[in-house]
Amino acid sequence: MRVLVIGGGIAGTATALGLHKAGFDVTVFEAHPDTAEDIGAFLTLAGNGMRALAELGATGAVTAVGFPLTSLRLLDGQGAEVMHVPMGETDDPALRYRCLRRGELNTALQDEAVRRGIRLRHGARLVSVTDDPDGVTAGFDDGTTVTGDLLVGADGLNSTVRRLRMPGVRPVYAGQRVYYGYTGTVSAPGPDGAITMVRGSGTAFGYAVSPAGETYWFARAAGEPLPAGASAAPAAVLREQLLPLLREDATPAAGLVDASADAVMVTNATELPLGTPWRSGRVLLVGDSAHAASPATGQGASMALEDAVVLAKALRDLPEPEAAFARYERHRRPRVEHNITVSGGLSRGTRTPSGPAPVMARPAEPDEQLIRQLAWDTPLAAAPSDPR
Repeated sequence: MRVLVIGGGIAGTATALGLHKAGFDVTVFEAHPDTAEDIGAFLTLAGNGMRALAELGATGAVTAVGFPLTSLRLLDGQGAEVMHVPMGETDDPALRYRCLRRGELNTALQDEAVRRGIRLRHGARLVSVTDDPDGVTAGFDDGTTVTGDLLVGADGLNSTVRRLRMPGVRPVYAGQRVYYGYTGTVSAPGPDGAITMVRGSGTAFGYAVSPAGETYWFARAAGEPLPAGASAAPAAVLREQLLPLLREDATPAAGLVDASADAVMVTNATELPLGTPWRSGRVLLVGDSAHAASPATGQGASMALEDAVVLAKALRDLPEPEAAFARYERHRRPRVEHNITVSGGLSRGTRTPSGPAPVMARPAEPDEQLIRQLAWDTPLAAAPSDPR
């Protein structure tokens, strides 16, 4: 079976790794000309995402970049520590939470795919998808076409595959602007390996310090959505939007942002509506193309990695693609839509934050149902269909 994967980001490349491991012929098509797309923003892979990577055999490729996080701190608006607990399965280095730039993760996964012999074509911008009884054909803007047995849309929030196959479904604003930045000139208080969350009066703020002493920070602030083009504003403009909110509190947040020089970015927190269709004939959506959530739970990349494992197992275990797609959706939809709901509640202020990833069990407790679902040697039919 030949599978065409549209999108060479985290979801697409991980999906290719899973399908290749399951014995399928896979080609990845990425619109961007190289691996540098979205290199500026950073993310955190939670323990569930690291477990999915382990099942894909890609742990080493990813732990070669970024840095581990082993505990969670919570500060109040006066900067006082109100909680400090272990986070994730800290006894196993392969399963520790990991902080890294998105571009680093993309590059690591793409390099691993190429090393395994998976074809990866850059500069391939999709313009059409034609599905018929004999296969599915992808058309690209350079006039080329490629036909396969299945097509997986892993091309992100503004998915071209979704627009072509499920028209009318669009992301919606989730109630917050999300700022990201870095600074190496101001020391951030806290122990090594900790991610620190700050419950401020005007924002939700968090930061982690790399072994090299660089502080990675984010802030989520309520307000109207950014107008078109606003995300390209100079760093000085973005800092001045954010600093008045942070200065309302006596925490390290304002000092970290003020020292961030040109390394400041902003985007709208967005999500896809619950019940968004995922499949149409020989076409299936995964990752943010199917179930984008606001970033409040920090689970977007980890959910995409879970998708990759479960889809590969479904296609491996079931002879008919339609049945495999249905099995995949039955296992994945409850969990990812729970994440959309929880994350959206945090972004809109209708839910009290309870940790970095409310869709998981307690931060130090592994999710046994999810472990069985992701375990490569466990048939998907034998795994629970609703691990939340």
